Amino acid sequence: MLDHDQAPPLSKESRRPANPLLRRKPVEQLVAEGGQGEGGVLRRSLTMWQLTMISIGATLGTGIFVVLGEAAPKAGPAVTISFVIAGLTALFSALSYAELAGSVPVSGSSYSYAYATMGEFIAWICGWCLVLEYAVSVAAVAVGWGQYLNELLDGIFGFTIPEGLSAPLGEGGFINLPSLVVVLLAMVFLMRGAKESARINAIMVIIKIATLVLFIGIGVLGIKSGNYAPLAPLGITGISAAASTLFFSYIGFDAASTAGEEAKNPKKDLPRAIMLSLGIVTVLYCLVAFVAVGAMPWQDFEGTEAALAQIMTDVTGGSFWGIVLAAGAVVAIASVVFAVLYGQTRILFAMSRDGLVPKVFAKVDEKTGAPRVNVLIVSLFCGVLAAFIPLGKLADATSIGTLFAFALVNVAVVILRRTRPDMPRTFKVALFPVTPILGFIACAYMMYNLPMPTWIAFGLWMVVGVVVYFVYGFRRSRLATAEM
Repeated sequence: MLDHDQAPPLSKESRRPANPLLRRKPVEQLVAEGGQGEGGVLRRSLTMWQLTMISIGATLGTGIFVVLGEAAPKAGPAVTISFVIAGLTALFSALSYAELAGSVPVSGSSYSYAYATMGEFIAWICGWCLVLEYAVSVAAVAVGWGQYLNELLDGIFGFTIPEGLSAPLGEGGFINLPSLVVVLLAMVFLMRGAKESARINAIMVIIKIATLVLFIGIGVLGIKSGNYAPLAPLGITGISAAASTLFFSYIGFDAASTAGEEAKNPKKDLPRAIMLSLGIVTVLYCLVAFVAVGAMPWQDFEGTEAALAQIMTDVTGGSFWGIVLAAGAVVAIASVVFAVLYGQTRILFAMSRDGLVPKVFAKVDEKTGAPRVNVLIVSLFCGVLAAFIPLGKLADATSIGTLFAFALVNVAVVILRRTRPDMPRTFKVALFPVTPILGFIACAYMMYNLPMPTWIAFGLWMVVGVVVYFVYGFRRSRLATAEM
């Protein structure tokens, strides 16, 4: 059990900061606390394969099954280029994540990296962004799951869930019941612990990769060259706007970094899992997008909730393959909900252990080695959010929170290289410092392209976060209590 009296000793650096807002937690202390929670410890049981599956599980799904329908009308056939741009933007940050994950293998992901390099206040802001990123992402993905579930039910049984029970407020319904159900199912699996959860996730990931490969193989038969002309009907502006929306599709690659305290060999396996998962996802996204816009005019994507299933039906002239793809999408999107929800709980676990959020989030069940109360609270919150908030607004809100956190990771890797140049690193960013600088610029540019309502919502979220920090975390953090 970890509490303020039994925790590893704090260094002089963390005890006597020049400014309380800049008090930092040294890397050695972060690593020493790894796995320790209230009443138990997290268990190191995840292999590199399982870590890669967690990253793919959190990434591959909604972006191609759901958000493609929103991005294609913005970029036209050039939506494939938008996927490439979004993927390159993610790559710069992924390299920084890989270096820091190998150097600071803890559950807090970018929150912990910021704590070690930029101080507690910036770490809190980063963690607050991650709460927005992960929690809202779970909800947004769950909404997309309900769309494909209806497609599947219609294909098999000839009926769909009534709109009043399958659409959120503002989109013709009262509650999105399917999205609530999928979040609660993910919660049940996560309660069983990391090892059992990873096995279930791996099965779902294999199914969804097979489903997308099947789509590529069948969809290519329906490609019409005329659908690619003009390539960019809405110009560079449309391509950039679509890329900003599609960046939402890549946010899951950092999920492996949240498993730093449950990985068997985190220093080597985390960087490998991050880079391997991003490469697999990018290739699949681009291939599927290229085939999709070739098989169906880009104008027809607007308002289409299950575009890939419709393409399969149109190409084959029957509903069987459309049903197969819809079934694969149901599994695929469920795995995203599962993996992203896992990441959210582990980030809150780390923040709780540092005293910035209530201790209940760091409570570990001795039998399963899982933070079960944490999982319960987060799942219920995300489920309610998914049931009542429209998808489009959620996707943009998730993107801006993600981009801000990624920008901070690129800054963190530069700072740690300068302040701790001799620290052992199992992975190093190539072309340093050019790569992290480009990563920061790319994230800033993508944020710039997001609409003003999203910025307003983000600003309000940050204001709330600052208030919460000064009311609760500032005096209750472990570093603050150590000072007193």
